[in-house]
Amino acid sequence: MRAVLQRVTRASVTVDGTVVGRIGPGFLALVGVRTGDTDSDAAWLADRIAGLRVFPDDTGKMNVSVRDAGGSVLVVSQFTLYADSSRGRRPSFAEAAPPDVAEPLVDAVCRELRERGVPVETGVFGAMMDVDLLNAGPVTIVLDSGAATR
Repeated sequence: MRAVLQRVTRASVTVDGTVVGRIGPGFLALVGVRTGDTDSDAAWLADRIAGLRVFPDDTGKMNVSVRDAGGSVLVVSQFTLYADSSRGRRPSFAEAAPPDVAEPLVDAVCRELRERGVPVETGVFGAMMDVDLLNAGPVTIVLDSGAATR
């Protein structure tokens, strides 16, 4: 699984003109699922998101996790994170897991984050979504469970 995290002051996701998820300070997490990913990838990803220390401490140093900062996570499914644009002009999405595999794993990331004490809001899986955010920093981090040494 892959996530692009953006540290935000606020973020929201809108579907068909209705806001379906909104957070204050925390992470916007764009989450993609690759064919072959499992629940252990979802657990690893949630653990990393919850514990990543990129929020400022009292001295301004990036030393606090989203959980310890009292922040939230807005999870938005994003199959295009597995786009292969190495050939031609139209990307291939062959590595992206099909929706019936991907949706339960994105849900598992949300469940695992909540179990770790992090409030979670979400978009709507498979919907055309408008995402609004105010990036804080900017701080943008890419996490990939397939690249992890566990």
